[in-house]
Order: sequence, then structure tokens, then C-alpha cells
Amino acid sequence: MPLSEVMFCSQHIDIPPELPEVLKQFTKAAIRTQPHDVLQWSAAYFGSLSKGESLPVKERVEMMVANTKTTTGLTLGLLKVLHKQLSLKIIVNKDELEQKWKDLCLPQAQLQSILELVNFGREVEWLKFLALACSTLGETITTALKNACEILTEDPEGGAAQIPFETFTFLYKYLAQVDQDISETQIEEAILLLQTEAKKQDGMIQPSNFLGALCPPLS
Repeated sequence: MPLSEVMFCSQHIDIPPELPEVLKQFTKAAIRTQPHDVLQWSAAYFGSLSKGESLPVKERVEMMVANTKTTTGLTLGLLKVLHKQLSLKIIVNKDELEQKWKDLCLPQAQLQSILELVNFGREVEWLKFLALACSTLGETITTALKNACEILTEDPEGGAAQIPFETFTFLYKYLAQVDQDISETQIEEAILLLQTEAKKQDGMIQPSNFLGALCPPLS
């Protein structure tokens, strides 16, 4: 009998018991992440799932601000995803970074512009890349550091977004070095004041410390 004439019923189809839950979680992940290319992202999602790797999934849907010209570029939420996937490695291979970037359907030109800021080679120091990527999301070093705190913190969502003072100092000095327009005196003045604040907070620093009026300008 031709296949087109075969009648199927529920008794003929064996549905894997885990399939509904897999599809449910996949759908929820796609809605949260809002990938620009669903097919490309889906391949990365199921590839990571099969390998037990961190999934290319946002924690929640990001609301685009009114002045956003495109929804296809890097966002804080997508940078958080990259950090979750790559931060276990101090040094990341450029090929792996490029693949994870592609998995999130991000523009290749944007990645290259970040890498070219300091002429990274085949090996990319993740924390430095993160700092530079944060700087592309805002117009000032202060905004970049705020973004970095929100990504690196272990505080719960909506918390103080604290990070170790040593990490903050590394990020600030690195971004200031790349900027080249910030004097050593200005850098040391800000670090000295923030160090005093960090000592009151068990060696931690948070955005409210350097966004307040009492902190000297970081840039």
C-alpha cells in the first residue's frame, strides 16, 4: 500500500516521554533570547544541550530602549550569555569566541571591531575582552564598569552588583590604558577613594560607589 494511503493513529507513534519537556524548554529559551536567526541559534542550542554545555540563552527578555537603532547587535543580556559560556577559561581561543558569537547571531563586524581595539591575536584574555565589549554598550568608562559589575557580580538580580575591588581596579586601569586620555593622577585619585569604600564592604565595590557625586570622575 502506498505510504500516502497508510492511516496512522496514536497506537502507531511512539513519542519519547522527554520530548514535550525538551520542546517546552526550547520554546521558552527562544522567547527569552529572541535570536535574529532562529535556525542558526537552534542548532547552537541543541548542540550545547547534547554536550552538557552552557546554553546560548538569556536569563530574561530584554526590552529595547527607544533610541536603539537595531536589535541585531550586542546587548548586556547577550554579553552575559557569552560570559557564562566562556568565563571558566582565563584565555579563550579566538575561534571558539567567534563560534559562540555566531551562535548568538551577532554581527561579525562588531566582534572584529572589538578585537581590533587592542589587536588581539589567536588567544584572547577573556576579562579584557569583556571590558572592551562592555565599553561598546555605553559612551563612558563609568557606564562600561557598571555593565561589567552587573555581569560579574554574584549578587542576585536587582542586588547591589558587587564585585571584588581587585577586579574593578584591573578593569578600570585596563580601560583607561586603552582610552589613553585619562591621567595617572586621575586614575589613582579615584582608586584611592574607592579603596576606602571597599574596605567598608569586605573588599567589594559596587556601582553606587563610583556613580555617586563623591567619587571623582573615572573618565
